[in-house]
Amino acid sequence: MTGLEVVRMALPGDITGPAEVLLTTPASPVPATASVQSRALAQLLMTGLRPIGDRLSITRNPALQMVREAFDAVGFTPLPRGTRLTPVTDGDVRGVWITGRGADERAGVLLYLHGGGFVFGSRRTHRHFVAALSAAAGRPAFLVDYRRAPEHPFPAAADDAVAAYRWLLASGYRADQITVLGDSAGGHLAAGLLADLSRRRLPMPAAAVMFSPFLDLTCAELDDRDAVRRDPFVPPQRARECGQTYAGDHALDSRRLDVLGAPKRRWPPVLIQVGDTECLLGDSERMAESVRAAGGHCELQVWPGQVHVFPAFYPVLPEGRAAIRYVGEFLRSTSAVTVAA
Repeated sequence: MTGLEVVRMALPGDITGPAEVLLTTPASPVPATASVQSRALAQLLMTGLRPIGDRLSITRNPALQMVREAFDAVGFTPLPRGTRLTPVTDGDVRGVWITGRGADERAGVLLYLHGGGFVFGSRRTHRHFVAALSAAAGRPAFLVDYRRAPEHPFPAAADDAVAAYRWLLASGYRADQITVLGDSAGGHLAAGLLADLSRRRLPMPAAAVMFSPFLDLTCAELDDRDAVRRDPFVPPQRARECGQTYAGDHALDSRRLDVLGAPKRRWPPVLIQVGDTECLLGDSERMAESVRAAGGHCELQVWPGQVHVFPAFYPVLPEGRAAIRYVGEFLRSTSAVTVAA
């Protein structure tokens, strides 16, 4: 999607109804084919991690602890030069401010909800990715350290996302200065946060970005998609296991968990980046369709040959670096000008 378009959407902070907003969308960076590096990564994951994921249940110890520690080990590598970290513990809100090189809070802030199937992932696993996003967007990011299942099933993580958003508002940030981002299960939390804000008639953020979001916890399409094209990274049975573990005693299609079915009339502009190798691709397609059907703006980018949350592999993938650069451009474009109420 390129050029200048006028879209019908709810203004950030408006609770009365849709307004017309001028949104300049930058040229799409999605290539026609996958790079050599991307093809090599997909093959490595297909032959290395996917067979383990097919056999290993990850939501119970000792496997759960092993998976958490293995992913946390990613965080021990050096951060990009110039990155600043500031841990936060303020009542029920926990996380870390990550300020990339050149980031300025006057441009706004990012609220990041990490992935990991609701059961692993942490402020450590995602700090490199969030640091790169902070630098690209030119604004600091608050990476939420939300409670994880199975120790803390739904609605713990969803409540922590709402608490973090309210905390930013109480800290003096306007809603239209905040962008909500999330990958995989964090994409579900980001969508759930937007739905919660809408239901509670709270002001909406300026925009939302989702990377390979895991949205349908029933996993209704995953087996069929995986049978047609095997996902190099995510086994459908592990996604199903994580979704059920997070839901706990709640039905997978209950109102707060069914983010695809949530009303979206007041949602801000949404960007979704996903790979075409993913069994979760249908979740992104259905989310984009749902937002557009409600009169909102959703840019869906399907990147050829890319694996689950491919932008997080930016140190080795040229597509990852291009995707992150685009996120920065997209967020600058969402400093929209109101042309009619």
